[in-house]
Amino acid sequence: MRVHIGPYKKWFGPYQLAEVLMFWVPKQKDENGFPQTAERVHRFGEWLAYGSIAPKPKVGDVYDIFRTDRKVTLLYRFLGWIDSKKSRKMSVRIDSWDTWGMDDTLGYIIRPMLYQLKKKKQGAPQVDFDDVPEYLRPTAEELEKYNSDGTTDDKFFERWDWVLDQMIFAFDSLDGGPNEDWEHQFTTGEYDFRLKKQDDDTSLMVRGENHTAETDWDARKAYGERIQNGFRLFGKYYQSLWC
Repeated sequence: MRVHIGPYKKWFGPYQLAEVLMFWVPKQKDENGFPQTAERVHRFGEWLAYGSIAPKPKVGDVYDIFRTDRKVTLLYRFLGWIDSKKSRKMSVRIDSWDTWGMDDTLGYIIRPMLYQLKKKKQGAPQVDFDDVPEYLRPTAEELEKYNSDGTTDDKFFERWDWVLDQMIFAFDSLDGGPNEDWEHQFTTGEYDFRLKKQDDDTSLMVRGENHTAETDWDARKAYGERIQNGFRLFGKYYQSLWC
């Protein structure tokens, strides 16, 4: 297998050009403390895009949020034409042996991506409460608040962390992962199997005198169920793996 996936193409339009041309203007902070483009730089970008600056809407006004009703400038069209010529570079080659154990092959790719996603995630999706332990679920009051105005509870992002941890746990248990030999922890003692000759000229496997191996099948089953739950959550929240 050989895979090369380049970065996403970046849109560079009139507003981005305005930031370059007015590079000396510092960023402003919004009400949450996050940096954002200064108002005068934004207005300059609007002028580059539409040739004019529209008045700010008043309370009660209904307007097109994307400004599709306004004519764009030649500059805007030119920058759009340049963007249409860009493409994300991708090259994927699958060899025959990659699908002999496709689950393990994908594990080598998905596992480090999950590590990075958890480390660098920028948000969280709505996680079904039934998918997490009770201590991570919101109270009735918090749930009512969320349904009324969208206010999230204190464990909103913690729930997504827990789900990601279950996915990572599952993929860590595949070949190449740190827990690939997870079955061994549930067995103690030594194996001693012998072959006993039968009358029909076949052999039967039997335990030898030194066989002391014992397996905690209940614990092994519980561990395996946790692995399967991690894969289930991976499939269920697959389209949320951008958060």
